[in-house]
Amino acid sequence: MAYVNHVPREYELRKHTYTHLKAEGLGAQAAQRGIKKVRDAYTTLHSNLKAGNYGKPGSKRRTRTGSKPVTFRPDAAQPYDDRCLSWQYDTQTVSIWTTAGRIKGVRFACPADALKTLQQYRKGESDLIERDGVFCLIATCAPRPPPMSPARSSAWTSKAMWRR
Repeated sequence: MAYVNHVPREYELRKHTYTHLKAEGLGAQAAQRGIKKVRDAYTTLHSNLKAGNYGKPGSKRRTRTGSKPVTFRPDAAQPYDDRCLSWQYDTQTVSIWTTAGRIKGVRFACPADALKTLQQYRKGESDLIERDGVFCLIATCAPRPPPMSPARSSAWTSKAMWRR
């Protein structure tokens, strides 16, 4: 749909696809995530074409790459945000939305130090992948920087302003 209709923006793509995706049985958040995944793929493609990463204008590779729709592998990672996936660290389970409905109590395994990292630093979206019949949930963990003291903050600001 994005390729055929030359839809340049995520909002426009939503107008073309959201109702159809909902009618096919996808939940609202899953439909939104899917639309965003497609839009991000086209944004990346256009950035790479513009940067010349597929060759010069008119080259075979660039022409071939830009003349067909973006496709996704069947085993490509599926992004989940906190509306579609929730973590229960104490029982080491997740509740995850699927096309068959929400599945609760799905066990996950990880070392104790990884569990501690998940609890302290998990942030944003997680990706679900399947390889050789094994499902893996990859979580983004981002340590928070230590808070800056007011004295340190103003000293840095003073130096930054002085250098200008």
